[in-house]
Amino acid sequence: MENNKLNNRRSKNKFRRSKRERPEFDQKMIDLARVTRVVKGGRRFSFRATVVIGNRKGKVSYGVAKGMDVSSAIGKAVAAAKKRMREIKRTNTTIAFEVNKKLGAAVIMIKPAKEGRGIVAGGAMRSVLELAGIKDVVGKSFGTSNKINVARATIAALEDLGKPMAQQGRVKKETKQPQPKSIIKKTTKKVEQPTVKKAAIEEKKTEEKVEKVVNKE
Repeated sequence: MENNKLNNRRSKNKFRRSKRERPEFDQKMIDLARVTRVVKGGRRFSFRATVVIGNRKGKVSYGVAKGMDVSSAIGKAVAAAKKRMREIKRTNTTIAFEVNKKLGAAVIMIKPAKEGRGIVAGGAMRSVLELAGIKDVVGKSFGTSNKINVARATIAALEDLGKPMAQQGRVKKETKQPQPKSIIKKTTKKVEQPTVKKAAIEEKKTEEKVEKVVNKE
């Protein structure tokens, strides 16, 4: 009897474990703040949650939402993040090239690193890079320290990895249009300046005139 009970418990535990499926996206809460809204009757308190989600295989996003309690704010933020999911282009465990991005007051720099270096970054940027599945990278955030803006700028910088180089503004090809000959002639004309010889000739002429006037007198 006792053996049957143990077997039944084990089978139930196995069923429970198998029933719990791993979620599609991992999530990290990078910011939680209590906010107030002033209304006619007084103040209403709520919570604002900022969440970063990703599958560690190239998909990452962020969401910001408010709720009357923490759990509802987090749930809304995760739902908002799933709507704006972005796919990041990776090269093995790192990125293909250096990326610089300015978004508002946030300035982001992300550089590729050798295998085994790990993620050299902090704050919201580290959370975004981890959940995107980039394991070896060096990142630095300049400007604002607002976590929402830093997360937004980091995702925007990672999106640039899939764009062509010229579209990012890294390579600027300037095409010079041929100018008509009339414009070239006008621009190439030189203003003639009085030379030393001309000045000397004018001086001689003035001296001769002065001598003539003196002789007449």
